[in-house]
Amino acid sequence: MRKFLAVLTALLASSLAGCGYNTFQTNDELIKSSWSEVLNQYQRRADLIPNLVNTVKGFAAQEKEVLLGVTNARAKVGGIQATPELINSPEAFARFQAAQGELSGALSRLLVVSENYPQLKSDANFRDLQAQLEGTENRIAVARNRYIKAVQAYNVTVRSFPSNLTAMIFGYKTKPNFTVENEKEVSKPPKVEFGPAQTKP
Repeated sequence: MRKFLAVLTALLASSLAGCGYNTFQTNDELIKSSWSEVLNQYQRRADLIPNLVNTVKGFAAQEKEVLLGVTNARAKVGGIQATPELINSPEAFARFQAAQGELSGALSRLLVVSENYPQLKSDANFRDLQAQLEGTENRIAVARNRYIKAVQAYNVTVRSFPSNLTAMIFGYKTKPNFTVENEKEVSKPPKVEFGPAQTKP
């Protein structure tokens, strides 16, 4: 009887390994860690914004619309709860992605406007914030790239035979991912280097 149970246990273990169950667990953990890094870098960017806005405001207070756009976009991002369920819901994921895209656009507009203020561009604090923002945007692109690859590997396992049978049994479904069009834009860090100083007319 013991031998029979041992053989049965071995057969079950090998069948689980062959059906992709372990691959699901590995890929799921990789997605979670990759997503945590994406959130970490987005939070790093959000943390830079108050200082950036205040610095620009000190030299270009009249650019109220642009400054308000950045502040509002940051607030919208902060209003989205980045719960673990978010990466399993295409609708919630799309809202998160749209909010982050809106913030990226608002920051780009702020940096373009800043070019019109030579004193702002030469301010040491502003230059430091520029460098931090550029580095953070690069880290965001790298983190997103890792997440995209992790989700692709997971989704391929969900759809492939025979692991798709395991997916049906255990309720594993494909996960939403960053869109290709958006990824092309986000993978280009915003330009934070400015040309020759220009005086504002």
